Amino acid sequence: MKKLLIFALLVLPAVLLTVDGGSRLMAHATEDELDEELDVEVESDDASVTQTDEAETDDEPETTKSPDADTFLLFTRPLHSSGSQLELPAGYPVEFLVGFANKGSDDFIVETVEASFRYPMDFNYYIQNFSAIPYNREIKPGHEATVSYTFLPSESFAGRPFGLNIALNYRDASGNQFSEAVFNETVSITEVDEGLDGETFFLYVFLAAVVVLLLVLGQQFLGSYGKRKRSPAVRKTVETGTTNTKDVDYDWIPAETLKKIQNSPKGGKVSPKQSPRQRKAKRAAGSDE
Repeated sequence: MKKLLIFALLVLPAVLLTVDGGSRLMAHATEDELDEELDVEVESDDASVTQTDEAETDDEPETTKSPDADTFLLFTRPLHSSGSQLELPAGYPVEFLVGFANKGSDDFIVETVEASFRYPMDFNYYIQNFSAIPYNREIKPGHEATVSYTFLPSESFAGRPFGLNIALNYRDASGNQFSEAVFNETVSITEVDEGLDGETFFLYVFLAAVVVLLLVLGQQFLGSYGKRKRSPAVRKTVETGTTNTKDVDYDWIPAETLKKIQNSPKGGKVSPKQSPRQRKAKRAAGSDE
Protein backbone atom coordinates (compact mmCIF):
# COMPACT_ATOMS: atom_id res chain seq x y z
CA MET A 1 0.00 0.00 0.00
CA LYS A 2 2.82 2.34 0.86
CA LYS A 3 4.58 1.50 -2.40
CA LEU A 4 1.41 2.31 -4.39
CA LEU A 5 1.01 5.62 -2.62
CA ILE A 6 4.66 6.56 -3.28
CA PHE A 7 4.25 5.64 -6.96
CA ALA A 8 1.13 7.78 -7.30
CA LEU A 9 2.87 10.76 -5.72
CA LEU A 10 5.74 10.48 -8.20
CA VAL A 11 3.69 9.87 -11.35
CA LEU A 12 0.90 12.43 -10.76
CA PRO A 13 3.12 15.56 -10.93
CA ALA A 14 4.68 14.32 -14.17
CA VAL A 15 1.26 13.78 -15.70
CA LEU A 16 0.10 17.24 -14.60
CA LEU A 17 3.18 18.89 -16.06
CA THR A 18 2.72 17.07 -19.35
CA VAL A 19 -0.94 18.08 -19.64
CA ASP A 20 -0.22 21.69 -18.68
CA GLY A 21 2.60 21.94 -21.23
CA GLY A 22 0.39 20.62 -24.02
CA SER A 23 -2.37 23.13 -23.28
CA ARG A 24 0.17 25.93 -23.33
CA LEU A 25 1.45 24.75 -26.67
CA MET A 26 -2.10 24.71 -28.00
CA ALA A 27 -2.70 28.22 -26.65
CA HIS A 28 0.42 29.58 -28.30
CA ALA A 29 -0.56 27.98 -31.59
CA THR A 30 -4.06 29.49 -31.42
CA GLU A 31 -2.67 32.95 -30.66
CA ASP A 32 -0.27 32.68 -33.60
CA GLU A 33 -3.13 31.75 -35.92
CA LEU A 34 -5.20 34.71 -34.68
CA ASP A 35 -2.28 37.07 -35.20
CA GLU A 36 -1.84 35.82 -38.74
CA GLU A 37 -5.53 36.33 -39.46
CA LEU A 38 -5.40 39.86 -38.05
CA ASP A 39 -2.34 40.67 -40.14
CA VAL A 40 -4.09 39.43 -43.26
CA GLU A 41 -7.17 41.56 -42.51
CA VAL A 42 -5.08 44.67 -41.86
CA GLU A 43 -3.17 44.12 -45.08
CA SER A 44 -6.43 43.70 -47.00
CA ASP A 45 -7.81 46.91 -45.44
CA ASP A 46 -4.66 48.78 -46.42
CA ALA A 47 -4.99 47.44 -49.95
CA SER A 48 -8.62 48.61 -50.13
CA VAL A 49 -7.67 52.07 -48.83
CA THR A 50 -4.93 52.25 -51.43
CA GLN A 51 -7.35 51.25 -54.15
CA THR A 52 -9.86 53.87 -52.96
CA ASP A 53 -7.21 56.60 -53.05
CA GLU A 54 -6.22 55.54 -56.53
CA ALA A 55 -9.86 55.65 -57.62
CA GLU A 56 -10.27 59.17 -56.19
CA THR A 57 -7.12 60.23 -57.97
CA ASP A 58 -8.49 58.83 -61.21
CA ASP A 59 -11.72 60.83 -60.75
CA GLU A 60 -9.82 64.13 -60.69
CA PRO A 61 -9.94 65.98 -64.02
CA GLU A 62 -6.74 65.62 -65.94
CA THR A 63 -5.18 68.78 -67.33
CA THR A 64 -2.86 68.18 -70.22
CA LYS A 65 -0.83 70.74 -72.08
CA SER A 66 1.23 70.43 -75.23
CA PRO A 67 4.82 71.67 -74.97
CA ASP A 68 4.47 73.16 -78.44
CA ALA A 69 1.53 75.41 -77.53
CA ASP A 70 1.11 78.53 -75.40
CA THR A 71 -2.25 79.81 -74.15
CA PHE A 72 -3.29 83.23 -72.88
CA LEU A 73 -6.41 84.58 -71.16
CA LEU A 74 -7.76 88.13 -71.07
CA PHE A 75 -10.98 89.24 -69.37
CA THR A 76 -12.60 92.06 -71.31
CA ARG A 77 -15.79 92.34 -69.28
CA PRO A 78 -15.19 92.99 -66.47
CA LEU A 79 -11.56 94.03 -66.61
CA HIS A 80 -9.25 92.07 -64.35
CA SER A 81 -5.73 92.77 -63.20
CA SER A 82 -3.40 89.97 -62.20
CA GLY A 83 -2.72 89.59 -58.50
CA SER A 84 -6.27 90.42 -57.35
CA GLN A 85 -9.34 88.25 -56.97
CA LEU A 86 -11.70 88.33 -59.90
CA GLU A 87 -15.17 89.76 -59.14
CA LEU A 88 -18.01 88.89 -61.52
CA PRO A 89 -21.29 90.86 -61.46
CA ALA A 90 -24.34 88.65 -60.97
CA GLY A 91 -26.85 88.81 -63.81
CA TYR A 92 -24.43 90.46 -66.25
CA PRO A 93 -22.51 88.77 -69.09
CA VAL A 94 -18.84 87.97 -68.57
CA GLU A 95 -16.59 88.06 -71.64
CA PHE A 96 -13.01 86.90 -72.06
CA LEU A 97 -10.54 86.08 -74.85
CA VAL A 98 -8.41 82.93 -75.07
CA GLY A 99 -5.23 83.18 -77.12
CA PHE A 100 -3.41 80.18 -78.62
CA ALA A 101 0.13 80.23 -80.08
CA ASN A 102 1.59 77.32 -82.06
CA LYS A 103 5.32 77.00 -81.33
CA GLY A 104 5.77 73.56 -82.89
CA SER A 105 6.18 72.23 -86.39
CA ASP A 106 2.77 70.56 -86.67
CA ASP A 107 -0.70 72.00 -87.01
CA PHE A 108 -3.02 72.37 -84.03
CA ILE A 109 -6.80 72.50 -84.07
CA VAL A 110 -8.58 74.49 -81.35
CA GLU A 111 -11.78 72.53 -80.78
CA THR A 112 -13.84 73.95 -77.90
CA VAL A 113 -13.76 76.32 -74.96
CA GLU A 114 -15.87 75.59 -71.90
CA ALA A 115 -16.36 77.10 -68.46
CA SER A 116 -17.86 75.88 -65.20
CA PHE A 117 -18.42 76.94 -61.62
CA ARG A 118 -16.91 74.60 -59.03
CA TYR A 119 -17.18 74.24 -55.28
CA PRO A 120 -14.39 76.46 -53.90
CA MET A 121 -13.28 73.87 -51.35
CA ASP A 122 -13.26 71.02 -53.86
CA PHE A 123 -12.86 71.84 -57.55
CA ASN A 124 -14.01 68.32 -58.49
CA TYR A 125 -17.56 69.22 -57.42
CA TYR A 126 -19.51 71.03 -60.17
CA ILE A 127 -21.93 73.82 -59.28
CA GLN A 128 -22.89 74.96 -62.80
CA ASN A 129 -21.69 73.91 -66.22
CA PHE A 130 -21.74 76.39 -69.09
CA SER A 131 -21.99 75.42 -72.73
CA ALA A 132 -18.89 74.30 -74.61
CA ILE A 133 -18.55 76.49 -77.70
CA PRO A 134 -16.98 74.69 -80.69
CA TYR A 135 -14.48 76.57 -82.87
CA ASN A 136 -12.46 73.93 -84.77
CA ARG A 137 -9.89 76.47 -85.90
CA GLU A 138 -6.68 75.26 -87.47
CA ILE A 139 -3.51 76.95 -86.23
CA LYS A 140 -0.47 76.68 -88.48
CA PRO A 141 3.08 76.47 -87.05
CA GLY A 142 4.28 79.88 -85.92
CA HIS A 143 0.76 81.37 -85.99
CA GLU A 144 -1.60 82.56 -83.28
CA ALA A 145 -5.36 82.67 -82.90
CA THR A 146 -7.82 84.20 -80.45
CA VAL A 147 -11.31 82.97 -79.57
CA SER A 148 -13.95 84.63 -77.42
CA TYR A 149 -16.34 83.22 -74.84
CA THR A 150 -19.29 84.71 -72.95
CA PHE A 151 -21.30 83.36 -70.04
CA LEU A 152 -23.86 84.78 -67.61
CA PRO A 153 -23.55 84.20 -63.83
CA SER A 154 -26.90 83.62 -62.18
CA GLU A 155 -28.29 86.32 -59.87
CA SER A 156 -28.89 83.66 -57.20
CA PHE A 157 -25.10 83.25 -56.85
CA ALA A 158 -24.61 86.85 -55.68
CA GLY A 159 -22.54 87.30 -52.57
CA ARG A 160 -20.82 83.88 -52.66
CA PRO A 161 -17.40 82.67 -53.84
CA PHE A 162 -17.08 79.97 -56.50
CA GLY A 163 -14.27 78.22 -58.30
CA LEU A 164 -14.13 79.20 -61.96
CA ASN A 165 -12.59 76.71 -64.36
CA ILE A 166 -11.99 77.67 -68.01
CA ALA A 167 -10.73 74.82 -70.20
CA LEU A 168 -9.35 74.97 -73.73
CA ASN A 169 -9.62 71.72 -75.69
CA TYR A 170 -7.36 71.23 -78.72
CA ARG A 171 -5.50 68.49 -80.59
CA ASP A 172 -2.42 68.17 -82.75
CA ALA A 173 -2.01 66.78 -86.25
CA SER A 174 -1.38 63.28 -84.85
CA GLY A 175 -4.77 63.26 -83.12
CA ASN A 176 -3.46 63.68 -79.55
CA GLN A 177 -6.07 65.39 -77.42
CA PHE A 178 -5.16 68.16 -74.94
CA SER A 179 -7.35 69.88 -72.36
CA GLU A 180 -5.67 72.82 -70.69
CA ALA A 181 -7.16 74.81 -67.81
CA VAL A 182 -6.34 78.38 -68.80
CA PHE A 183 -8.06 79.67 -65.65
CA ASN A 184 -8.69 77.73 -62.45
CA GLU A 185 -9.15 80.11 -59.51
CA THR A 186 -11.71 81.21 -56.94
CA VAL A 187 -13.87 84.17 -57.97
CA SER A 188 -16.41 86.25 -56.12
CA ILE A 189 -19.92 86.87 -57.47
CA THR A 190 -20.99 90.39 -56.54
CA GLU A 191 -24.43 91.95 -56.50
CA VAL A 192 -24.72 95.09 -58.61
CA ASP A 193 -26.34 97.98 -56.72
CA GLU A 194 -28.45 99.78 -59.33
CA GLY A 195 -29.44 103.38 -58.75
CA LEU A 196 -33.12 102.98 -59.64
CA ASP A 197 -34.78 99.79 -60.77
CA GLY A 198 -38.23 99.34 -62.27
CA GLU A 199 -39.96 98.32 -59.06
CA THR A 200 -38.64 101.31 -57.13
CA PHE A 201 -39.61 103.69 -59.93
CA PHE A 202 -43.23 102.48 -60.06
CA LEU A 203 -43.40 102.61 -56.27
CA TYR A 204 -42.38 106.26 -56.31
CA VAL A 205 -44.92 107.00 -59.06
CA PHE A 206 -47.68 105.33 -57.03
CA LEU A 207 -46.78 107.27 -53.88
CA ALA A 208 -46.74 110.55 -55.85
CA ALA A 209 -50.20 109.78 -57.29
CA VAL A 210 -51.56 109.07 -53.80
CA VAL A 211 -50.15 112.36 -52.49
CA VAL A 212 -51.68 114.34 -55.39
CA LEU A 213 -55.05 112.66 -54.84
CA LEU A 214 -55.02 113.51 -51.14
CA LEU A 215 -54.17 117.14 -51.90
CA VAL A 216 -57.03 117.43 -54.40
CA LEU A 217 -59.50 115.88 -51.97
CA GLY A 218 -58.31 118.16 -49.18
CA GLN A 219 -58.68 121.24 -51.38
CA GLN A 220 -62.20 120.24 -52.42
CA PHE A 221 -63.24 119.64 -48.82
CA LEU A 222 -61.80 122.92 -47.53
CA GLY A 223 -63.35 124.87 -50.42
CA SER A 224 -66.84 123.48 -49.88
CA TYR A 225 -66.60 123.96 -46.10
CA GLY A 226 -65.52 127.60 -46.48
CA LYS A 227 -68.37 128.38 -48.91
CA ARG A 228 -70.92 126.98 -46.51
CA LYS A 229 -69.56 129.07 -43.66
CA ARG A 230 -69.30 132.41 -45.53
CA SER A 231 -72.40 132.29 -47.79
CA PRO A 232 -74.87 135.21 -46.93
CA ALA A 233 -78.68 134.87 -46.70
CA VAL A 234 -80.34 134.99 -50.11
CA ARG A 235 -82.96 137.74 -50.41
CA LYS A 236 -85.94 137.31 -52.68
CA THR A 237 -86.34 140.01 -55.31
CA VAL A 238 -89.89 141.37 -55.67
CA GLU A 239 -90.88 143.23 -58.84
CA THR A 240 -92.54 146.50 -57.84
CA GLY A 241 -92.92 148.05 -61.24
CA THR A 242 -92.25 151.65 -62.24
CA THR A 243 -92.84 154.19 -59.47
CA ASN A 244 -91.47 157.33 -61.12
CA THR A 245 -93.91 158.59 -63.80
CA LYS A 246 -91.29 160.84 -65.32
CA ASP A 247 -89.38 157.83 -66.57
CA VAL A 248 -92.43 156.45 -68.41
CA ASP A 249 -92.47 156.81 -72.21
CA TYR A 250 -95.99 157.79 -73.31
CA ASP A 251 -95.25 158.23 -77.01
CA TRP A 252 -96.58 154.86 -77.98
CA ILE A 253 -99.93 155.39 -76.19
CA PRO A 254 -102.72 156.92 -78.40
CA ALA A 255 -103.61 160.53 -77.58
CA GLU A 256 -107.25 159.74 -76.69
CA THR A 257 -106.25 157.01 -74.26
CA LEU A 258 -103.55 159.19 -72.74
CA LYS A 259 -106.09 162.02 -72.26
CA LYS A 260 -108.52 159.71 -70.47
CA ILE A 261 -105.80 158.47 -68.19
CA GLN A 262 -104.82 162.00 -67.28
CA ASN A 263 -108.48 163.00 -66.62
CA SER A 264 -109.10 160.00 -64.36
CA PRO A 265 -109.58 160.73 -60.63
CA LYS A 266 -106.57 158.66 -59.60
CA GLY A 267 -104.16 160.61 -61.73
CA GLY A 268 -103.50 157.92 -64.25
CA LYS A 269 -102.93 155.17 -61.71
CA VAL A 270 -104.79 151.95 -62.37
CA SER A 271 -106.27 150.31 -59.34
CA PRO A 272 -104.50 147.10 -58.65
CA LYS A 273 -107.85 145.47 -57.79
CA GLN A 274 -109.18 145.81 -61.38
CA SER A 275 -108.49 142.91 -63.63
CA PRO A 276 -107.47 143.40 -67.26
CA ARG A 277 -110.91 142.28 -68.43
CA GLN A 278 -112.62 144.94 -66.31
CA ARG A 279 -110.30 147.60 -67.59
CA LYS A 280 -110.98 146.53 -71.17
CA ALA A 281 -114.78 146.68 -70.63
CA LYS A 282 -114.49 150.11 -69.09
CA ARG A 283 -112.51 151.36 -72.05
CA ALA A 284 -115.13 150.04 -74.45
CA ALA A 285 -117.89 151.82 -72.55
CA GLY A 286 -115.98 155.08 -72.69
CA SER A 287 -115.45 154.81 -76.42
CA ASP A 288 -119.22 154.28 -76.98
CA GLU A 289 -119.96 157.55 -75.24
